[in-house]
Amino acid sequence: VILDVVATARERAAAVETVERVRRSISIPIAVGGGVRSIGDAESLLAAGADKVCINTAAVDRPALISELAARVGAQCVVIAIDAALRVDGDGWEVVTRAGTRRTGIDALAWARECAIRGAGEVLLTSWDRDGTRSGYDTALLTAMSSTESIPIIASGGADSSVHMVEAFEAGAHAVLAASIFHDRDTTVGTIKRELAIAGVEVRS
Repeated sequence: VILDVVATARERAAAVETVERVRRSISIPIAVGGGVRSIGDAESLLAAGADKVCINTAAVDRPALISELAARVGAQCVVIAIDAALRVDGDGWEVVTRAGTRRTGIDALAWARECAIRGAGEVLLTSWDRDGTRSGYDTALLTAMSSTESIPIIASGGADSSVHMVEAFEAGAHAVLAASIFHDRDTTVGTIKRELAIAGVEVRS
């Protein structure tokens, strides 16, 4: 997953050139988000080599974009990125946008359901409270969303080990995303996959 998390806040365009360069180097599926505001943005990324596009702020600002994208490029290419933060009163989670700078007041679980109805094929669910903390995924959030949501959920935010990933799968995630542990070179994808396999998680070797 390639995410330019501040693209919208800085009014930056989607990273087409980056996707082209990455695609020339690797053959695994790529999902790209950040700065995707229109069908044209999505089509440019897909033409550059992305397999899926992730939308967050633009979808919240104009929910019809989800349906338009699904109709044009197929639901399998549309990932709704939901950044969810625990409400101030602790009662559930709300959607945050613009790199976490705007609390919308929108219930994250209800928003996921609406996005699925509108045609999103997957949810990239990031716990804004856990992101970058390496304290583990928000399993309560994952459990709550997976119990009400039918489309696949990718867990994001807080991973520090394969143990955290197993916990995420047990909480209902269909896939997991991690960044810091790889960027900081604390482990490798290969090591994580071997540990997950030993724990009984089906992985692609």
